[in-house]
Amino acid sequence: MAHIDCDAFYATVEKRDNPALADKPVLVGGGGRRGVVSTACYIARRYGPRSAMPMFKALQMCPQAVVIKPDMAKYKRVSQEVRKVFDSATPLVEPLSLDEAFLDLSGTAMLFNRSPAATLAHIARTIEREVRITVSIGLSYNKFLAKMASDLKKPRGLAVIGQSDAIEILHDLPINKLPGVGPSLADRLKVDSLFTIGDLQKLPEKQLAMHYGDTGAHLALLARGIDHRVVSVDRESKSISAETTFEYDIADIAELRRLLWPLCERVADRLKSQGLAGRTVTLKLKTARFKLRTRNHRMSAPTQLAEVIFRSAEPLLLKEAKVGPFRLIGVGLDTLTDAALANPPDLFGGVDPGGQPHHAQVERAMDAVRAKFGRAAIRKGRADR
Repeated sequence: MAHIDCDAFYATVEKRDNPALADKPVLVGGGGRRGVVSTACYIARRYGPRSAMPMFKALQMCPQAVVIKPDMAKYKRVSQEVRKVFDSATPLVEPLSLDEAFLDLSGTAMLFNRSPAATLAHIARTIEREVRITVSIGLSYNKFLAKMASDLKKPRGLAVIGQSDAIEILHDLPINKLPGVGPSLADRLKVDSLFTIGDLQKLPEKQLAMHYGDTGAHLALLARGIDHRVVSVDRESKSISAETTFEYDIADIAELRRLLWPLCERVADRLKSQGLAGRTVTLKLKTARFKLRTRNHRMSAPTQLAEVIFRSAEPLLLKEAKVGPFRLIGVGLDTLTDAALANPPDLFGGVDPGGQPHHAQVERAMDAVRAKFGRAAIRKGRADR
């Protein structure tokens, strides 16, 4: 089992495309007072910035950093190039995100007449030569340890954790290195004097299960290097969403409504690009006091149209507006299905109460114009309201 992780992916792609950035600290992420770091290059990390850190804090640590706005379309294209290299080595690839994946190399030794480690080294060299970015690789006998190994020798490293080494390697690591142990659970474990993975190794699985339920039993297995998960090739999207954090808190309903529309368009674009449609619309709002509020609406039929998503999310927004101001708004679709099932006409061949077939014709015409002349070539009037 292998885990391959692209090194500081977004920042590395930006440095690849602009050699002038090679020796500079680079932060990829949103600017402004509430922007967040998506990726910090390894030079920037020497000064303290890390992913998910507020941008203003990262710039306090590294004021000389170059800040670059994410180009997700470009990163997706590069990710697809990397995926082609993975697929050339094994059909058993489980992508976790744009920049990392699990690979099952069972049977490849006979196919390529080389060890899995040699195949992984070949993959790394191919990506470096053809895609011009670097990766770090972990090889072990299960998913958990393979992912753990890929972090041991970053960047541009290859590490192996064998069965005879696992207990010892895990022993002194902090307990939050276990997947699923966030700050809240870590604090609970510390109350019981459980600070390291080695502390968990000392306790029987039944005792951990008694104190922490299924979570405790799961942690007991991981602490002993046991993980029965297999590579899942079909990792279908469970939901597609988009959100934005405001520079300043917003209470005005008209402004919130205006900001909702481009998010609906982003979700619709992603649905169309992936050949999907969704039936349940979810509105996400975060108040000025960081309280998260989500509201759902299940539509009569699946859709991939921005107009239909907006018309379903707008009433949810109007109901929640009184608890503002808000610092974030988002919208998403789940209960995903094939795009062929989207926006059906009613039984009499006309349009349903939401007018979906008519909206579909309008939106397809807009998509065609944008595909030829760019997104700015045409837009709906509500984008300016």
